[in-house]
Amino acid sequence: MLDSTRKARALPAGVGVGYKPQHFTEITNAPGPVEWLEIHAENYMGEGGRPLAQLRALSERFPISVHGVGLSIGGESALDREHLSRLERLLGWLDPASFSEHLAWSTHGSEFLNDLLPLPYTNATLTRVADHIDQVQTGLGRRMLLENPSSYLAFDESTWTETEFLAELVRRTGCGLLLDVNNVFVSATNLSTTPQDYIDGFALADVGEIHVGGHDEDTDDHGAPLLIDSHAAPVVDPVWALLEHTMARSGPLPILVEWDNNVPDWPVLRDEAARAAATLNRVPA
Repeated sequence: MLDSTRKARALPAGVGVGYKPQHFTEITNAPGPVEWLEIHAENYMGEGGRPLAQLRALSERFPISVHGVGLSIGGESALDREHLSRLERLLGWLDPASFSEHLAWSTHGSEFLNDLLPLPYTNATLTRVADHIDQVQTGLGRRMLLENPSSYLAFDESTWTETEFLAELVRRTGCGLLLDVNNVFVSATNLSTTPQDYIDGFALADVGEIHVGGHDEDTDDHGAPLLIDSHAAPVVDPVWALLEHTMARSGPLPILVEWDNNVPDWPVLRDEAARAAATLNRVPA
């Protein structure tokens, strides 16, 4: 378990957006309600150039959250030491306010899969994921947050619920949690469960960051609704309502608006951030 004295400083309990280079000038000149920014770690592991120069400039004005997508925390293989070393170098000079990864796997042997795949929630999986989290936190010298996944199926062999599994990882490793409210809504729709019940069972006291984002709507082979976590559209009203439900129980927390594909012009993303800020402003301190 990570020594609690080495935990990273927290993000402000305000609204952030996922940073995209095409928005650099607008964010610099008129950020509106945006108080912090999030980047994907793997986009900034190079040695120089305009992306790192812009990130350095932004880090002087905004707290930065680093969101990893490539560690494959849930994978059966050992963590990629080279990838972890590159991540350590990035976090070393950037010193972000937060670092997070996903409860998922994306590697098989030497192959990297361009997706975040689900896990069965078993004792064996729990031990493996906890060991990987310990390795990450020890190597980076900071606490990490672990994000709940979007699910499209459930495993018959699971012996833990997802919320229980995440809470036990926190207990074993000292990590924190990143609660993606859109992922909760997507999973609940796909698995025919109730998203409010999931939130009510979640370890909200361990949440360091909340995400909202858009999804795509489809149907499965039986004609039932199927939601795809695409980060390519505005946040829908039921997800905003679920965020309100969450905030009423958690109190104020950092909220990120994710929009990673079909990225809109800055005014559209700024309006989404303003809606998140309005939600946050209604939360009793």
